[in-house]
Amino acid sequence: MRYGIDIFSGAGGLSLGAEMAGIRIKTAIEINKNAAQTFLRNHKGADVLQGNIQDLDPKMLHSDKNPVFVIMGGPPCQGFSMSNTRTRNMENKKNFLFLEFVRFVQEIRPAWFVLENVWGLTNINEGRTQTMIEDCFRAIEGYENISSSVLWASDYGVPQNKNRFFMVGNRLGIDFIFPEKHATKITVEEAIGDLPSLQNGEMLDESDYTIPLEEASPYAQLMRNGSDKARQNYVSRNNDLVIERYKYIGQGQNWRAIPNFLMQNYADKGRCHSGIYKRLRANQPSVVISNCRKSMFIQPYEDCKISLRNAA
Repeated sequence: MRYGIDIFSGAGGLSLGAEMAGIRIKTAIEINKNAAQTFLRNHKGADVLQGNIQDLDPKMLHSDKNPVFVIMGGPPCQGFSMSNTRTRNMENKKNFLFLEFVRFVQEIRPAWFVLENVWGLTNINEGRTQTMIEDCFRAIEGYENISSSVLWASDYGVPQNKNRFFMVGNRLGIDFIFPEKHATKITVEEAIGDLPSLQNGEMLDESDYTIPLEEASPYAQLMRNGSDKARQNYVSRNNDLVIERYKYIGQGQNWRAIPNFLMQNYADKGRCHSGIYKRLRANQPSVVISNCRKSMFIQPYEDCKISLRNAA
């Protein structure tokens, strides 16, 4: 059995991928209580340490009987994010939490480590930050083999155009090569086409799927995972003015398609983010789904926001 440790684990996305690859997650470390509880619900066989990683001794997680195959995690990335215009620099203390990752690799000495972060890490300080982090790992005896790349989720079976930075290292002397892109991309229609059509403000705790399981897309079948009902079909209620704005927005368009006479309460609508009033394209992967309530993503066919289940 290959064992993994997920640090800065969040709700456990990396652990899900590791388990799909045949790795058993032994321990997760997460400071946020709600994220830690979510992780535990979805990874019942793991021990979840909820607390500050800086207070933990890595040696307590290591056993010669069950050596760690991989340590993975995503250190806090606010300071590296391209959307952070205020503290995107090396004075942001959170940027140095990657040193805790280095400490765990140095003490536990897993066969592999996988670090993921925002793609903005690659160009902060003209790329010197990425090089510095790689050099910190290479300074640990045996971990000279490190590969880094920015990957797009839509190239690997996720219906969302989200890009992330990945750094993969090992002490086995292997030159790691990132996987080939998938031949086709999964669309919004394939992802949510079996979910109920909802109206503004509709709140359905559960609903029947609109397509039988055997007729749904392979992705939708995977997402159902044995579920017989579509749950959490919650759509935020918008006022009449917002609904009127939606009517002018075609698939792939955003607030720019809204006539000026409907945007008079905006002091400077030119400062709107590109994701505001964004209607998803049914035949393409989605834009990045971050805060779906704040960004006001619109369903492809209905004049209302995407539901909580759509976003998930």
